Amino acid sequence: MTDFTLRDAVAGDAAALSLLGRQSFAAAFGHLYRPEDLAAFLDETHDPARVAGEIADPAYIHQLAVDDAGRLMGYCKLTADSDYASHSEARAPMGLSQLYTDPACTGQGLGAALMDWALATARSRGADAGQLSVWSENHGAQRFYQRHGFAKIADIDFWVGSHRDDEFLYEKRL
Repeated sequence: MTDFTLRDAVAGDAAALSLLGRQSFAAAFGHLYRPEDLAAFLDETHDPARVAGEIADPAYIHQLAVDDAGRLMGYCKLTADSDYASHSEARAPMGLSQLYTDPACTGQGLGAALMDWALATARSRGADAGQLSVWSENHGAQRFYQRHGFAKIADIDFWVGSHRDDEFLYEKRL
């Protein structure tokens, strides 16, 4: 297992976050989409300028896992207001919109450490639930989230370009 530390994102991390987000998403899901749909999604969601704007925006919170040399190994992004609040009776859910690791670093405890950070941060900010979406066929991620106390509360859509995926909305009450 590689040693890593967690730290807050700063403006200078935008390019690395953008690159890791693109690489991680494409490695896990790129085979599912037409190239133009994948490109449109990655260009919108992981645009370096957009990521920089999110880092500067207090509505988003990014936590990075870095190795001893400062190399980005993974990250988690929280949103102060969940996009899926209407699917729940929670009064103040936070959204966990990205928990990505470098594919070469999977299985080293990064995901668990980032999830622990996310849940602690949500609690400390007064959230009464954490919400996230997961692809209906991503059974490994579903098991990971279930181990951390999340349960499915709704079926939702997730768009990658013009391609609609069946997703599950998971929630953990805090």
